[in-house]
Amino acid sequence: MEGGHQTASKAEFTECWNRATGSPYIMRLALSAGIGGLLFGYDTGVISGALLYIREDFEQVEKKTWLQETIVSMAVAGAIIGAAFGGWMNDYFGRKKSILASDVLFFVGAIIMAIAPAPWVIIVGRVLVGLGVGMASMTAPLYISEASPHNIRGALVCVNGLLLTGGQFLSYLINLAFTKAPGTWRWMLGVAGIPAALQFVLMSSLPESPRWLYRQGKEEKARNILLRIYRQEEIEEEIRAMRESIEAEKEEDSNGKKNLVKRLKDAFKNDVVRRGLYAGITVQVAQQFVGINTLMYYSPTIVQFAGIASNSTAIALSLITSGLNVVGTVLSMVFIDRYGRRRLMLISMVGIIVCLIISSAIFYQAAKHAPAVSNKDTLGFGANFTCQAYTNAPNFSSWNCMQCLHEKCAFCANSDNEYHPGACLSAEKSIRGVCRANNRVWFSQGCPSKIGILAVAVLGLYILAYSPGMGTVPWVLNSEIYPLRYRGLGGGIAAVSNWCANLIVSESFLSMTESLGAAGTFLLFAGFSVVAIIAIYALVPETKGLQFEEVEKLLQQGFKPFPFNKKKKDHMQKVDNN
Repeated sequence: MEGGHQTASKAEFTECWNRATGSPYIMRLALSAGIGGLLFGYDTGVISGALLYIREDFEQVEKKTWLQETIVSMAVAGAIIGAAFGGWMNDYFGRKKSILASDVLFFVGAIIMAIAPAPWVIIVGRVLVGLGVGMASMTAPLYISEASPHNIRGALVCVNGLLLTGGQFLSYLINLAFTKAPGTWRWMLGVAGIPAALQFVLMSSLPESPRWLYRQGKEEKARNILLRIYRQEEIEEEIRAMRESIEAEKEEDSNGKKNLVKRLKDAFKNDVVRRGLYAGITVQVAQQFVGINTLMYYSPTIVQFAGIASNSTAIALSLITSGLNVVGTVLSMVFIDRYGRRRLMLISMVGIIVCLIISSAIFYQAAKHAPAVSNKDTLGFGANFTCQAYTNAPNFSSWNCMQCLHEKCAFCANSDNEYHPGACLSAEKSIRGVCRANNRVWFSQGCPSKIGILAVAVLGLYILAYSPGMGTVPWVLNSEIYPLRYRGLGGGIAAVSNWCANLIVSESFLSMTESLGAAGTFLLFAGFSVVAIIAIYALVPETKGLQFEEVEKLLQQGFKPFPFNKKKKDHMQKVDNN
C-alpha cells in the first residue's frame, strides 16, 4: 500500500521512450504545448539579468527598491489574472484556444518591453507577458495530461517542466550573449517574442484535447485523436472511462450551464473537488514559499549578495544554477512515474530545508566578516562623494561594508585587495564611474566575501533538490487530480494560488533582504518550508499510474496518512472482528 491505496503499475521512463518513439505524434503534442513552459521559464529567468542593466539605464530604478520589485512582480500580478481567466477559458473555449491566446499576449508584451522608453512602459509590457504566462502555466500541462496515455502521463507532463527549466537556462544564455550589445536589456526581453510566435504556428496545426472534445459531445473527433495517441487495444477502455465520467457529471447536474460563482460553490461542496483543491493548492503555494522564484527572478542579484560584483560574472554563475535546474527536471522525468509524485515532493522538501539553512549560515558569516570602511579612504574621494549617512553617523569608525550598503550607499573596494578596508560612497551613477576608473570594484548589492563562491555552490544544491520534486510535480499533480468537469476550474484556482504566493515572495524579497539581511531571509524561507512539508505529508495523496477516474475514486474515499489514519484502521478492524 502507498498513500492509502493500491500502488500503481511500475511505469518507467523507458516506457515513455518506447511509446513516444513508436508514436512520434505524442511527442509532437507534448513538445508543442510544452513551449508554454518554455515561455514561463524564459520570463522567470530573463528579468533577473535584464534588471541589472535596467538599473544602470534608469537611475530611479537603481535608487528605489520598490520599483525594482514592481518591474519583476508585475508579470506575476498579470499571471494571477491570466491563470484565473485561463481556468474559465479552458472549460468554455478549450485548451488549444487558451494556448493560442496566451501566445498573442506574450508576443505583444515582449515587443512593448523591448521598445520601452521609461520604467512604467516596461511594467505595462510585464503585465501583458504575465497574462500570457499565467494562462500558459496551467493550460500547457493540462493539454499534455489529457492527450497522454495514463501510464506515461507524469513523464510527458514533465516535458513541460523540462522546457520550463530549459527556458530559464536559455534566458541566462541570452542575457550573457547581450551583456556587451547596445541595448542590452531590450534585446534580452524582446527575444521572448520568438518562441511565442513559434508555438502559435505549431499549435495552430494541432487538435484540441480529446477529453475536452468528448465532453462537448464531439465523440468522433475525440476518438480519431485517441487513435493517434493510444494503442489499438487501449482505445475502448479510454473511451469507456471518459463516457463514465461524463455520465456521472450529467447525473450530478449540468455544471457547464451554471455561472462561475455557482460552479465555485458546487466545486467546494463536492468532496472530490474540495480534497483535490486542498492537495493542489497546498503544493502550488509550497512551491513558491520555499523561495525558488527569488532565486530565479533575482539570481544574479543574489550572486552579488554573495560578494561577486561583476554583472556578467553574476549572470554566468546564474547560468550554472539554471543548468542544474534542467538536470533536476530530467531526473524528475525519469523517476516521477517510477517512484510517484508524493515521494518525490517529500524528498525534495527535505533537501530544500537543509540547503536553505546552510545558505543562511553562509550569508550570516559573509556579512559578519565584511570588509571595514576606511575613513581615510572614504574622505579621500572628497566630501561630495562620501555617503551622507556615514558622515553623520556618531559611530562611523565601527562601520563595515554591510552597514554602508544598508544605508543605501555603495562600497568602493580597496584597489590592492578587495577584502581590505575600502570607501563608503554615495550610490550615484557618476560616482560609480569614478570608483571604477581607479581600478576598484563597485559593490552595491553585496560585499566582498571569501566564501561567496560557497554560497553559490549551496544554491546550486538547492536547485538540484528543488527541481526533481517541487519544481515539476505540483504542475503534474494539478493536471490530473480534478474530475474532468472541474479540471479547468480546479487547475485555474490552484494556478492562481501559485501566482499569488509568487507575487508575495517576489514583491517582498528585496525589502526582506534589506530588513532581515540575506541570512535572515533564507532562514525565513526554511521556516516556511518546514510548514510546507507537514502540509504536503498530511494532504497530498499518491496519483502515479492512475487513470483520471481512479484518482477521482481515491479522493472520494478520502486520504489520511499515518498517524491520521489510525482511527480509520481501528474502525476497519472492528468491522472485520464483527
